[in-house]
Amino acid sequence: MSRGSELPGWARFVLPSAADLIFVLLLVSLSMAPLAQRLLGDAGIGWHICTGELILHSHTIPRVDPFSSTMHGQPWYAWEWLYDVAVGLIHHFAGLNGVVFFTAFLIALTFVLVFRMAVARGAGLPIAFIMLLLAVFASSIHFLARPHVLSWLFTLIAFWLLETLEARGDQRVLFWMPILILVWVNLHGGFLVAFVMQGAYLVGAWASKSGDIQDQGEAWRRIRALLQTGLLMLVASFANPYGYKLHVHIYRYLSDRFLMDHIDEFLSPNFHGLPQRCFAVLLLLGIVGMAVNRRRVGVSQLLVLCFAMYTGLYASRNIPVASMLIVLIVAPMLSKAVEDRVREGESDPGKGRLARWHDFGTRMGQTGVRVRGHAWPVVVVVLGLWICFHQGRFGSRSLMSAHFDEKKFPVRAVDLLLRDDMRAPVFCPDSWGGYLIYRLYPQSQVVVDDRHDLYGPEFLKKYLKIVQVQVDSGQALQEMQVRWVLFPRNSALGNFLKTLPGWRGVYEDDTAILLHRTSDESRTGITGLLLGSPN
Repeated sequence: MSRGSELPGWARFVLPSAADLIFVLLLVSLSMAPLAQRLLGDAGIGWHICTGELILHSHTIPRVDPFSSTMHGQPWYAWEWLYDVAVGLIHHFAGLNGVVFFTAFLIALTFVLVFRMAVARGAGLPIAFIMLLLAVFASSIHFLARPHVLSWLFTLIAFWLLETLEARGDQRVLFWMPILILVWVNLHGGFLVAFVMQGAYLVGAWASKSGDIQDQGEAWRRIRALLQTGLLMLVASFANPYGYKLHVHIYRYLSDRFLMDHIDEFLSPNFHGLPQRCFAVLLLLGIVGMAVNRRRVGVSQLLVLCFAMYTGLYASRNIPVASMLIVLIVAPMLSKAVEDRVREGESDPGKGRLARWHDFGTRMGQTGVRVRGHAWPVVVVVLGLWICFHQGRFGSRSLMSAHFDEKKFPVRAVDLLLRDDMRAPVFCPDSWGGYLIYRLYPQSQVVVDDRHDLYGPEFLKKYLKIVQVQVDSGQALQEMQVRWVLFPRNSALGNFLKTLPGWRGVYEDDTAILLHRTSDESRTGITGLLLGSPN
């Protein structure tokens, strides 16, 4: 580009790059638009917040369960305690608005890094953008305020460190891998992905030692560096409140066939939904990318790509990480294939359009390199923080109002329980347990929630039989000393209990029904209410 066409200094600072626009769009849409409610679509964030506040108050990491009446005092691995502390602090100062904005920021930052890393690895802007869009839609299946979003970010960092070693031979970057694990192991169980990728690049280094003497020497140096780093990573992974017992616990949890076959997020994806279809397109692009670059795909990248595809097909919860890795590896492959096609100069009808598309992407990439101010992301983040710390308001206008959707969660029923100071344990679906912990703890406990590794397969088998009315549910609940049941309206359990003489409906709305075992009516005044809406 000629000197006269250079951007002036002010423009470099003010004009947004493609990455800036992606960041701002994702952050605003996930924190200030209707999509913000999606991040609170899982009740588990409730017990994460309460755990963080409990740690901040007691200055100790819990080792026994405080939230459940059935597991109270039993050993509990709060293995995401560092995330819990973070969201506990954020919730204390900024409420749910702060928690949602924090999650939206992490998601936006993660996908911008995917985009920038793909471009840095040789992807053209059009291909990188299209594949990123597919990855965003595919990952939306797990756009939730939960600690797994940090695992997404940390996976990208690990990939970048390992790729830097392989591309540049700079062994110093591996210094950061044990530090990454040191933090990651206390945030989320996804730290295991780093060990898988480390193994993939170790195999790739081993495969590369078959070249000339100079290449063999470099390969052996990389092998030694990766082995040493892997050992340090393993040692760093023991730096958690539970030591090696955490590794044993995670292994038992992930290897339990009953849990893996009955927890929704561990089931294989159903490709009838839009996110799953977008992931399917990414899988097809991955196959095409490998087909057109058979001789250029490194062993390490091929192994990581196969790992991403397999894990995404194995469990829905793996789709986001799988999608990101596919974009990082495949987008440069497809871009290189397009570039080669343009350079070949074949006189086919599509060549002109392909060349124009390639030139457009090249010009956009050059413009993005010159725009370095990133003023827009900074302004939006500062504005978002201001709004969070002012109860979601900017002046007289409300821009953030993060809350649990009363069409999905029993908001009004729990309002009733709080108003009447009900202190007995509540039996609810495991998917509502975190919400009840968030609203009722320490006033009351739940009978079950979604910490499935705590409850174990035997208890959950009993729980499923009760909710599916495969046993005498009334008798089973009485044996568990359950007096209060809060379940979705028209659920099998709710309809069954309404037919039993020992149970009485206390409250019902479009979302939930609250039932009480009438033999205990004298213990609370709440059962004197008629079935209907509280006034």
